[in-house]
Amino acid sequence: MKKSRLTVVPFDVRLMNTLATGLLALSLLMLLGYAAAWLARLPLFGIRGVVVSGDVSHYNAITLRANVIPRLEGTFFTVDLDRSRSVFESMPWVRRATVSRDFPNRLRVRLQEHQAVAYWGDEGDAYMVNSYGEVFEANPGELERESLPRLQGPRGRSAEVLRMFAALNPRFEPLDLSIDELRLSARGGWTAQLDSGTDLELGSGAADELLARVDRFLSTVTQVTQRYQRTPEQLASVDLRHLDGYAIRMEGVGTMRPDEMKKR
Repeated sequence: MKKSRLTVVPFDVRLMNTLATGLLALSLLMLLGYAAAWLARLPLFGIRGVVVSGDVSHYNAITLRANVIPRLEGTFFTVDLDRSRSVFESMPWVRRATVSRDFPNRLRVRLQEHQAVAYWGDEGDAYMVNSYGEVFEANPGELERESLPRLQGPRGRSAEVLRMFAALNPRFEPLDLSIDELRLSARGGWTAQLDSGTDLELGSGAADELLARVDRFLSTVTQVTQRYQRTPEQLASVDLRHLDGYAIRMEGVGTMRPDEMKKR
């Protein structure tokens, strides 16, 4: 019997075969990559529609498609979802947006809109405060209800002003009154105006101090105004900055005695 001989392939030949196989595989991968990139840019996969869910009081798919899609770049496969989210969140009433792809050429968007709870700033401004205490800019004419209070304060303190309003306003409800305006000055002083037109000087200090002053005033104001045949609604102004009491001015009630008025 003849013994078979094993053929030993030289190392340089094996190396060349391995390199050739690797180059062929790399070439195929590159071709596939170019083909995928070419397919991804086909007009067939251009963004054609938006599926909207969530808060849609101020927007729908038609308005979003008209205002947002022209600002998006790329196709279904190449569009930048983070940038797309930023585009949606630049819309006036949109607080948060979550964007995902919906094959083959649509985006699926879930919106959270601002829920306006107060105006912010001077009368005529287009700024409002949402339920999170954040300031946003939108058209006040699109509000579902117009009877919102007006809040004012230094930049970055809108949440603090909203919290103070939420703590103060219910205290006036037993008198059938409510706060129309609440302002925080740059020096930390609080002032308010009731829906009756009464101006309130609340002073400065911690929240519990201010609330204690208001509670002290509300616990006695009805008795005080009744002495002059008046009601709390007829108060022109109230100053709560005094340590042991408060000062009031009532419509049609003077602070001078009759004999003093005759001398004037």
